Amino acid sequence: MIPNVPEINVSELPESPVLLDVREDDEWQAGHAPQAVHIPMGELAGRLDELPEDSHVYVVCRVGGRSARVTAYLNANGWDATNVAGGMMAWDAAGKPMVTDIDGAEAEVL
Repeated sequence: MIPNVPEINVSELPESPVLLDVREDDEWQAGHAPQAVHIPMGELAGRLDELPEDSHVYVVCRVGGRSARVTAYLNANGWDATNVAGGMMAWDAAGKPMVTDIDGAEAEVL
């Protein structure tokens, strides 16, 4: 993990967080949090205007590595961001709701 990156456990997230999912399109389509905003890590710099500047942003990926790098980047550029420890694997393990973009499929974490 990246040192000095703020991190939060899934169980500690506020009730309606601004959740930024930075996984790739296929990972997102397979299963994601219903309220999440999807901006793949590689597209983030060009899509920063899609993030609210006045809200705390919680960043998630599959297990926490990519989201830690994005959290560090956002914090260095004026956002208030926190990495979600364990990513979507922890989200799923905690029984949090997930949806899929694939017709007839059950949501899963890739």
